Amino acid sequence: MTIPLPAALSMEGKRALVTGAASGIGRATALVLAQLGAELLLCDRAPMNATCDEIQAGGGKCAMAQGDLTDDAFMGSLFAGGRIHAVAHCAGILEGRPWTEDQGWHARFHRVMDVNVRVPLQLAALATDHMAAHGGGHIALVGSVAGKTGGTSLTTPPDYSASKGAVHALVKWLSRNAVGRGVLINAVAPGPVETPMTRGFNLGPTLPMGRIGRPEELAWPIAFLCTSAASYLSGAILDVNGGAFVGP
Repeated sequence: MTIPLPAALSMEGKRALVTGAASGIGRATALVLAQLGAELLLCDRAPMNATCDEIQAGGGKCAMAQGDLTDDAFMGSLFAGGRIHAVAHCAGILEGRPWTEDQGWHARFHRVMDVNVRVPLQLAALATDHMAAHGGGHIALVGSVAGKTGGTSLTTPPDYSASKGAVHALVKWLSRNAVGRGVLINAVAPGPVETPMTRGFNLGPTLPMGRIGRPEELAWPIAFLCTSAASYLSGAILDVNGGAFVGP
């Protein structure tokens, strides 16, 4: 017997924008939203053909917008087409080199803040205006346990931790300005997750589960925040870290 997907979790007839869709958490989130029936608009600087091919092979629909989200014109173009019901913003950067050894750390700091803080702020603002004009919607951002604790290890760069702490603050500010317009903005705060961005960080043995997370383990909570099942959540930051951090 096939049990139908509950209506509150179904994304059929809805269109979702997923950033960072070429790999990692963004790719996994796109695949999950496709399983829920969403039509996908994929965004990344890198080619997303493999992600789109897998979605289409499963019977889903997707389009691709390859470009740099730090380009204001490109970002605005994402909302120039048809209605977008949900945004899952998974793009971000993490510099692997110790910041004290990076001769260009001033430029690096500004680059991390630009990509990890300004971009989600501007993207969420554009999405809020777009969604409010079309009856509402859902926006899910990605913070980090590092934004709450300062980092999961001594190797976590301070620019990354600071940027993700800023994302958590933005979620609260954005929520207050959007909820009355029918737009619900929330976030997840992952612990270490196995993605190309975290390759080389051997943190698994130090964590409560003895391993780091898998992208799909973040994708499902993010996708949930994009559905009407999350209709009474606004300004929330969901901890998804395998027990690495338990606190306020």
